[in-house]
Amino acid sequence: MTDQNSVKQLRLGLFENAQANDSGTATWRHPDNKRYLFDKFEYWRDTARMVEDAGFDFLFLADAWGWADVAGERPDICSVEGLDLPRLDPAIILGALIPETSRLGLVATGSTLLEPPYAFARRMATLDILSGGRIGWNVVTTGTADTAVQGFGVPMVGHDERYLMADDFMQVVYKLWEQAWEEGALERDKSGRFADPSKVHRIAHDGPYFRSHGYGNTSRSPQGTPVLFQAGASPAGREFGGKHGEAIFVGSGSVEQLRAHSTAIREEAVKNGRAASDVKIMSAFAAIVGSTEEEAQRKYAEVSDAQNPDVTVASYAWFTGLDLSAYAPSTPMAELSTELSQTQVARFADKTVGDVLGDWHAHGVGARPIVGTPEQVADRMIELADGADLDGFLFAPVIPPASTVDFIEHVLPILKQRGAIVDPPAEPQSLRERLMGTPTPALADTHTGSQYRRTMSRV
Repeated sequence: MTDQNSVKQLRLGLFENAQANDSGTATWRHPDNKRYLFDKFEYWRDTARMVEDAGFDFLFLADAWGWADVAGERPDICSVEGLDLPRLDPAIILGALIPETSRLGLVATGSTLLEPPYAFARRMATLDILSGGRIGWNVVTTGTADTAVQGFGVPMVGHDERYLMADDFMQVVYKLWEQAWEEGALERDKSGRFADPSKVHRIAHDGPYFRSHGYGNTSRSPQGTPVLFQAGASPAGREFGGKHGEAIFVGSGSVEQLRAHSTAIREEAVKNGRAASDVKIMSAFAAIVGSTEEEAQRKYAEVSDAQNPDVTVASYAWFTGLDLSAYAPSTPMAELSTELSQTQVARFADKTVGDVLGDWHAHGVGARPIVGTPEQVADRMIELADGADLDGFLFAPVIPPASTVDFIEHVLPILKQRGAIVDPPAEPQSLRERLMGTPTPALADTHTGSQYRRTMSRV
């Protein structure tokens, strides 16, 4: 019996994607899969309401701009199986979900390679204002950049340089969110003035990648800067996350592997003048739940049977730019390199091409699911959280929404009974207060973005 007093309280998010499939797999043919209706608002409304009622902290919408490319062409299998396209804009979906929810955090992915920072800052501030401070931003440098830059007609930027570019992007948006409009600038006094001009400031930024001079299009939102989510297993990615990230995602793996990631990320945070606890580390997590182990294994086999194995080569190329069909199965992955998502090469450093093709067919870029009874799944989550120094999990449904329903109905009650998950306060909070535990919706004073607020000059 687990001692409830010793159990760490965990944060919980739901990973979703505004397209039929995600994570490099194609499970849309499974009879319980409903996300093939991703372009119907009802799917998103029902999902958001379900996880809010269950007590999840946030709904996370992943995104990508690129597509699968093998030898310069998008394979027909991608259209046949709905692998990568079409997709919807996650920010617009979240905007539509604001009036359908009242407490749930809403997180959208946005690219620092492809988005103009001035326009992006306005979009995210608008969402934060209309939601009452429930917005988060998953900062990505676009791992599928090779095809994405073709669509945008911009030059390709190498992996590590994309993080330098992202750091410059962050400086622009911090100035727009934290410096341009002070809290309380809007007065709306019909007998006086609409805004206090002493609290409205012109920003100036001349960086190596971005320039911005002028005034922010929106007033300060409830949080100022949306809660900053980030993932990246490369040294450059961890360094960026330690400086900017508030909630950091790590992949799945053993306790030892995840502990190493957690330790490295927290060390980077400390190097940037933050406390190790200033970042909340959340692991990707998937589960196939059955009333017995045998039932769970049967359900997992049905997932594999629903997928076309021809998807695998195209899928891996989408994330990495590497065509594994061009290599012998015995080729060590350590001999391959890419300027795209290095995370999806590094994780297989000790494997062969043949190993990767088999593993990728099973679960793609996503977490290898825990297959078992509700008690076994809950046990594993608590074991990982304690052993790997995790603050929570990003639950990725193998079959959406059926896997989410199974988790909510069978695993979540056990986690709540053990004290690992607690119901949120009755009164709505900002996402930062709820997720990070800050006393106000604003960035912590130790965060690099707060310097723009503190050093603001009066004009």
